[in-house]
Amino acid sequence: MNRQELNTLITSAKEKKQAKKYKMFVCCGTSCMASESELLLKALQEVIIEMQLQDTVEASLSGCMGLCNQGPLVKISPDNTIYQKITCETIREVVHGHFIDKEPLRKLLLFADTRPEPFINAEEDPFFKKQHKIILKDCGNINPEDIQDYLAHDGYVALDKALFMMSPEEVIAEVKHSRLRGRGGAGYPTGMKWETVYKYVNDQKYVICNADEGDPGAFMNRSVLEGNPHSVLEGMLIAGYAIGASQGVAYIRGEYRLAIKRFETAIKQAKQKGLLGQNILGSNFSFDITIRIGAGAFVCGEETALIASIEGRRGTPRPRPPFPAEAGLWGKPTLINNVETYANIHQIILNGGEWFSEIGTAKSAGTKVFALAGKIKYSGLIEVPMGTSLREIVFDIGGGIQHDGEYKATQTGGPSGGCIPAEHLDVKVDYESLMSLGSIMGSGGLVVMDKETDMVDVARFFMEFCMDESCGKCVPCRVGTRMMHDLLQKICDNKATRNDLERLEELAVYVKETSLCGLGGSAPNPLLSTLRHFRQEYESRIKEHELNEVS
Repeated sequence: MNRQELNTLITSAKEKKQAKKYKMFVCCGTSCMASESELLLKALQEVIIEMQLQDTVEASLSGCMGLCNQGPLVKISPDNTIYQKITCETIREVVHGHFIDKEPLRKLLLFADTRPEPFINAEEDPFFKKQHKIILKDCGNINPEDIQDYLAHDGYVALDKALFMMSPEEVIAEVKHSRLRGRGGAGYPTGMKWETVYKYVNDQKYVICNADEGDPGAFMNRSVLEGNPHSVLEGMLIAGYAIGASQGVAYIRGEYRLAIKRFETAIKQAKQKGLLGQNILGSNFSFDITIRIGAGAFVCGEETALIASIEGRRGTPRPRPPFPAEAGLWGKPTLINNVETYANIHQIILNGGEWFSEIGTAKSAGTKVFALAGKIKYSGLIEVPMGTSLREIVFDIGGGIQHDGEYKATQTGGPSGGCIPAEHLDVKVDYESLMSLGSIMGSGGLVVMDKETDMVDVARFFMEFCMDESCGKCVPCRVGTRMMHDLLQKICDNKATRNDLERLEELAVYVKETSLCGLGGSAPNPLLSTLRHFRQEYESRIKEHELNEVS
């Protein structure tokens, strides 16, 4: 396929999209599918035919719409009306009310069970109003299993622009100008990483997509792959062109079966359309992508461990340098970014780096996708500009604490992050601000806790996770995390002394400073942050033990 044929395909896809006045999307992300949304889609299609609405209304599946605890969800476009908790029985009422009676069924509107006046246009609801969607812009608005839907939303136009209107150096310059930072957790400037790999001359280079999302409570990458896999594919293609690579590898967590299936479908469709493979769009650029399945090792989120796993070796990290940019997969220069990072690329190329850099803060540009979970009223997937306050996320978007409870803390960054207490609710959620409080952005998990949460037990839980996930290669992590876990368990059991607490703090510093990779280096973070902000909970348990000893 050449450029002209691509333009014809895009035009045809847009015309097809406009052929029906209304489109009804049934969320078929993992969460809603667990509530039998596939059966709901089939029932909806039958109802549309039964009510003779097939000339104006089309039913389709979509990816995650964001409201994970309100599903199954049905969205009607272009009205932006979302109905919640729909069943095969209530879908008939929804269709009849919306299209026959011309009166939206208010009792089933989004948040009808919690809002005094639910919004007919869901975009006016506080959950959506404070979001700014770039990565999630089309999730919930397209069929992720149909490349035609992606093309109708200007899919692969950025690839065309990069290949025929920009040099690799210009693509890299645009990404640098955007100030996009890697969304996998470390926040390293994406353009600088691309430029580093580009400068190494070699007969073969690789592009790797890290989709081995392992943080407890995190499901951002999974939802993007399920809801808009072509956006990630296009980002990888542009990255391959920019750095001079001809081969890509998507390393996807094995538990993400639906994400794997949809990404495989996207690859197959792209190949059929000539958007992947040899001489893409008639250019000199050739690129192919394969999928490798991760076995669930958290440590394989670390670049060198991930590379070892792809090569068929045990997933353990190695000392750096050399960095993967110089000697990565099979010893060749390798670029590694995560799902969310690649999903930003086509928008940056289409709209320009300046446009992206104006969103967010001076040091943290763009938006960030978060998995909002825990003791929160409205859990799910959200996307907000960098610099949005934690208070806005928890109370405006998330609706506050369940059962109108009292906020206690939010865990950011998963096992590598920390807990942010109520006195810092107005902190801006960006890389530097979170780090100043002893936490990190991480890949984007946000677990909200109420006043009933035991912070010592929280630290013990995350330490147990890190202990179990340690690859065992270095002593500080292998032995240190177990020793810290045992001491935390001792405190939880009200058997610890003040000497145990002092020893715990010493161990945390030792493990943090001497571990080989980021897993061990960040494992003490939840412990240190809870000690910093909730030390009284540790000391009260020790005091209780001392009183019991005296008595």
